[in-house]
Amino acid sequence: MLTAEQNRLLTETGPDTPGGQLLRRYWQPVALSEELPPGGAPLPAQVMGEDLALFRDDAGHVGLLGLHCSHRGADLSYGRVEDGGLRCLYHGWLYDVHGNCLDQPGEPAGSDFCRKVRQLSYPCQEANGLVLAYMGPGEAPLLPAYEFLTAPEGHAYVNKVHHECNYLQSNEGNIDPVHLSFLHRFLKDDQPRIVRGTAETGYYTLMGRELAPQIEIEETDYGLRISAVRDAGSGKRYLRVTNFVFPNFASFPGNTGGDGFSVNWHVPIDDTHHWKYQIVYKRSQPMDLEKARRQAAQELDESYHTYRHRGNRYQQDRQEMKTTTFIGMGSMFAVHDKFATEGEGAIQDRTTERLSYTDKAIGASRQLLLQAIRDVQEGREPPHIVRDAARNDFSHMVVLSEAIEGSVDWRNYWKTGGTQGAKVSAAALATAGSKS
Repeated sequence: MLTAEQNRLLTETGPDTPGGQLLRRYWQPVALSEELPPGGAPLPAQVMGEDLALFRDDAGHVGLLGLHCSHRGADLSYGRVEDGGLRCLYHGWLYDVHGNCLDQPGEPAGSDFCRKVRQLSYPCQEANGLVLAYMGPGEAPLLPAYEFLTAPEGHAYVNKVHHECNYLQSNEGNIDPVHLSFLHRFLKDDQPRIVRGTAETGYYTLMGRELAPQIEIEETDYGLRISAVRDAGSGKRYLRVTNFVFPNFASFPGNTGGDGFSVNWHVPIDDTHHWKYQIVYKRSQPMDLEKARRQAAQELDESYHTYRHRGNRYQQDRQEMKTTTFIGMGSMFAVHDKFATEGEGAIQDRTTERLSYTDKAIGASRQLLLQAIRDVQEGREPPHIVRDAARNDFSHMVVLSEAIEGSVDWRNYWKTGGTQGAKVSAAALATAGSKS
């Protein structure tokens, strides 16, 4: 368990908190590109306790500004997108995506006052349907060249889901291998999941039979590599490799298995709410994006909130629990995760929990985060900040869902990239070797 002070350090996310200062050292998703169509309206956004305005200017560039105009504090999310920036409706002050004040129509001719005004702004980049911002001090690091961000257009589907709880408890749910045998279990094995090297329809039978996997963790340059091994029968093992990635996301097999992977990236709105950005990446071919959107629309409204929520007890169906799913809350894993993590409270009290063998990765990730917070407090750069383009290679961030022969060295199998995965580069292996 943690002390109350450690729990506070890990869960507070505001700009003046140690945890918030750590999170701000990394690029973070702040919106989906689809939320800012060309010619669309600006959006109010709260990110890590800061009130902001998102907009796409008339040249297509995305800006993230402080919500309140530097003049008299009017709300810029209602502003006009024109003349190369966002114009405040109160007195017409105009700001570009960098926070420069371009125009103050009420000032007398010859005034240079606009040059003395700078609106709070954060640099933004777009990658595969995500709008990402750097909200930290100094020069922004490189955007990490994760495979799902650099993949060709159409190979990644992105979405987001609103959560009424602290970001950390949801991120910790991603790196807990045992909950797959319970929270996400189907009682009838007729829901396909990608497991390379064995029948797809055997996954849920395996999860329901093998409840206690062997779990091992390795520290890496990006966070943790987590291996869970189950007996798959017929002399095979089921190997599932997932990753905790500094400071607030995880990569795991998902529906594309070895032919890509999924990512859950948890970005605080404030200390008791967050967005889970969901990315599904397919390596071999473009995804059926329309199908993915139709499936999401069955459980998500237009504001990215689930129809099943705590107020209606996630529409739990006790008959479904007898015949179809272990928890009776439909088939969408994001709903299952919301139930589990929101049920821990707005901010989980980690002083009362009892961690066990199955929580190896959770305990280790907390210690890594606490050390990273100390690094920032003491003026050191925390882990996984990318500033060297030659080292911007994460092919060693391998995700696997595979049935392998029992004689195979499963601890090092990730280095092959698996049956369907891309081989890990020599440079990435050298980098990985410094930690794992």
